[in-house]
Amino acid sequence: MEHQRLVELAEAHLWGHFTAINNNVDGMRILERGDGCYLWDTEGNRYFDGLAGLFLSQLGHGRPELAKAAGDQAAVLGYFPIWTYGHPTAIELAAKLAELAPGDINRVFFTTGGSEAVESAWKLARQYFKLKGQPERTKVISRNLAYHGTTMGALSITGLESIKTMFEPLVPGAIKVPETNHYRCPTCQDEPHCSLHAADAIEEAILAEGPETIAAVFLEPIQNAGGCFEPPPGYFQRVREICDQYGVLLVSDEVICAYGRLGYMFGCEKYGYHPDMITTAKGLTSGYAPLGAMLVSDKVAEPFVGTGESFLHGITFAGHPVSCAVALANLEIFENEKIIEHVKTNETAFRAALDNLADLPIVGDIRGAGYFYGIELVKDNTTRESFNAEEREHLLRGFLSNRLLELGMICRADDRGEPVIQLSPPLIAGEEEFEFINSTLRQVLTEAMAEMGK
Repeated sequence: MEHQRLVELAEAHLWGHFTAINNNVDGMRILERGDGCYLWDTEGNRYFDGLAGLFLSQLGHGRPELAKAAGDQAAVLGYFPIWTYGHPTAIELAAKLAELAPGDINRVFFTTGGSEAVESAWKLARQYFKLKGQPERTKVISRNLAYHGTTMGALSITGLESIKTMFEPLVPGAIKVPETNHYRCPTCQDEPHCSLHAADAIEEAILAEGPETIAAVFLEPIQNAGGCFEPPPGYFQRVREICDQYGVLLVSDEVICAYGRLGYMFGCEKYGYHPDMITTAKGLTSGYAPLGAMLVSDKVAEPFVGTGESFLHGITFAGHPVSCAVALANLEIFENEKIIEHVKTNETAFRAALDNLADLPIVGDIRGAGYFYGIELVKDNTTRESFNAEEREHLLRGFLSNRLLELGMICRADDRGEPVIQLSPPLIAGEEEFEFINSTLRQVLTEAMAEMGK
């Protein structure tokens, strides 16, 4: 179908997510195919996929092995639920994830995406404590700017007020604590790295609410919203200590950070901590089919094993046989092509390509790890002066987003917190892609400084 007809149909019928309807004055870009790290739209324009779709195209686009795995499975068994029954691909994938997961994480509860995985973890924590004779443990703790999903429970755990107020009242009992934003931290921004005050704040919140009321703490290894906030040394070890002291479950939300994004199969491995649950999705299938998974420790599964108790929760398409077949093929390619080793080998070069931009006055902070980075933009990097709300709107949506697309790069220009550019390329990216990122950002940010100086 020709481009203009697709645009007309989209404007009439397609309701995009987090997207204003019929508000694209430059016309909609319609992406129709991909190959490796690149995408093409219906007008023939090529783009570097600097966000890996939405932090998930680990193996890049156009992988015939994953398409074949989906087709082969659909021809044998297209669908059956995992309510009471099982099927081979869900069983094999659960066993594979248990093998890959750290510590005593041996149970896998499938979902269809990340929000559902987070929602499931809160529900499981509540039922776990009821079965353990502690029914008052219903509350959860998460960080101020963190994004954990859009279903009502996950949205409550999310800390971004701008996407929550329309849906209030939300699920009660979601407590917020500070993130590890070293660049803007009034306590320790002049030190080499952040102190453990953000971890200690979790203990303070537990004590303020009453330890007997807290079920779980939800944390990402690297916090996405706000622009890739890294944990300081010892942060997660202190959080684990606090959770153990007060009998609270630790949930590692790795919807983005799992499956190689940080150079490890799971982000908690990079930072050396052992969660009670891991929530995942995205890179599990490299985006070729929808699938999420909540990975659960033996400790949390214990009240359900051999007791006759069921986790009273389920999702129709969770553990879909086709999606599980794709995930198994995806993980096989990870092993055969040494994808995680590739990230570890190349992450220094990726970081260097971004650090090279630090001479630009608009570049305030560069932070992240693996293939997951944020660049905070400022008026002046010597004073760390921020842009005001009107300036941010013009910088991000009035200039940067469109200009980056004009030059053939898809990434995220975001202001959930301070304005940042986020980069999360496919895990197959290498020197050629890093050079493109560097040269494109240098051109666009130089132009942005002139634009904002008007």
